[in-house]
Amino acid sequence: MAQKTEKQVVEETAVSFPQAVNVQRIRHTKIFINNEWRVSSRGRTFPTFNPATGAKLCDVEEADREDVDKAVESAKAANQKGSLWRRMDPSSRGKLLHKLADLMERDRLLLATLETLDTGKPFLQSFYIDLEGSIKTLRYYAGWADKIHGKTLPVDGNFMCLTKHEPVGVCGAIIPWNFPLLMFMWKIAPALSCGNTVIIKPAEQTPLTALHVGSLIKEAEFPPGVVNIIPGFGSTAGAAIANHKDIDKVAFTGSTEVGQLITEAAAKSNLKRVTLELGGKNPCIVFADCDLQLAVEEIQKGAFYNQGQCCTAASRIFVEETIYEEFVCRSIENAKRIVIGDPLDPQTSHGPQIDQQQFDKIMDLIGSGKTEGAKLEYGGGAVGEKTLFIQPTIFSGVKDHMRIAKEEIFGPVQCIFSFKSQQEAVERANNSQYGLVSAVFTKSTDRALSVSAAMETGTVWINCYNALHVQAPFGGYKMSGNGRELGEYALAEYSEVKTVTFKLTETT
Repeated sequence: MAQKTEKQVVEETAVSFPQAVNVQRIRHTKIFINNEWRVSSRGRTFPTFNPATGAKLCDVEEADREDVDKAVESAKAANQKGSLWRRMDPSSRGKLLHKLADLMERDRLLLATLETLDTGKPFLQSFYIDLEGSIKTLRYYAGWADKIHGKTLPVDGNFMCLTKHEPVGVCGAIIPWNFPLLMFMWKIAPALSCGNTVIIKPAEQTPLTALHVGSLIKEAEFPPGVVNIIPGFGSTAGAAIANHKDIDKVAFTGSTEVGQLITEAAAKSNLKRVTLELGGKNPCIVFADCDLQLAVEEIQKGAFYNQGQCCTAASRIFVEETIYEEFVCRSIENAKRIVIGDPLDPQTSHGPQIDQQQFDKIMDLIGSGKTEGAKLEYGGGAVGEKTLFIQPTIFSGVKDHMRIAKEEIFGPVQCIFSFKSQQEAVERANNSQYGLVSAVFTKSTDRALSVSAAMETGTVWINCYNALHVQAPFGGYKMSGNGRELGEYALAEYSEVKTVTFKLTETT
């Protein structure tokens, strides 16, 4: 399918939006189990809102423990040896993933609009980043489905030894509200490629695109029970997944605090396998020999993209003191060009925060920056009254002991520090409980290699930021999580390795 230009998307959106999606057209609001739409076992629903306007979009069925039990029963049946799914050729699994990608291409405008309505992120970001990344993820793992294989091993003695890769079984996935559709695909694509069945809980703030994908999974003719979608709350449906004794693995993206609870629940239930992609307080080191304007622009993309609601957000910017003042000035000028407004307006590049709780947390941290002595250079306030919009905010003169220097803000706040030496910068950058991503800006290859080797993060970007690719593994050190998503590495998270050893007959 030919890629549309930005102009074509803008024109199509302007014409099609009233017909593409409105409250009456949001059809998929129920629990999806065994390829069927079901109501909550306890008869409860919860509302989902447009954070840009505060308007209720619709009510969604609220799954609880009983619904998780039903989903597990369905997923277990689909995962049984001899089932249609387990008997399916690996290449046929790949074809199903490609078919799902085709259907998402068909519904790309609708899905991008739903994502924008439910999250508040600008429409063109939903269309070009979230949908593009989701479709690429499906196609990448569709290609892997018939290429997952073991090895033959040269063991001692008269034996033949080989390994097989088999599915883990029933996999639970709990996804966040900041990238609902993309994180859905990061979880199900490798899991299905390896032959597992899945129970996925979207965030209660943003369930709509996940539920629409449920309809596409059924349309693509995945066998019943292979994918089950359980909208609900973390304290009930999410906890039921983490504690369930018949779920063999759980994957979670979200806060470090909740990740710790999930790890504890997994250990106490059945020692289920756990992969976690958690928080970050991500350092960028800007050396005096860098392309300064490139550094300013890339770092602000990292700081303000998705209103700063990213685990990869550029949270701590260490700038060599000889260029510090110029970096701050250019950052302010660059921030002035950010367009705040209606996320469905193609000109908008900065939308609202997800909800009042997140808004209040960010404003509290901005207030702490002011009271603890950082210099507010730009922004720092709400946009309008009784809205969830926050201005892109820049602090200079930030010190390592301040709250804004240590806590994950998850909002549009850029904190700029100064440093004198490379050793100082690296030591301060690594002085964090987190270790998700980092970035280095320099024209020196030697410096880039030495600093990247010293960084205690799962990803290091050199002269770029947010350069995520489905082929490259993603995950963190320290309290930013464990395990890896994306790339070939993710397949290991959804596979069991079985060793098979044959005793050979002696021959002359």
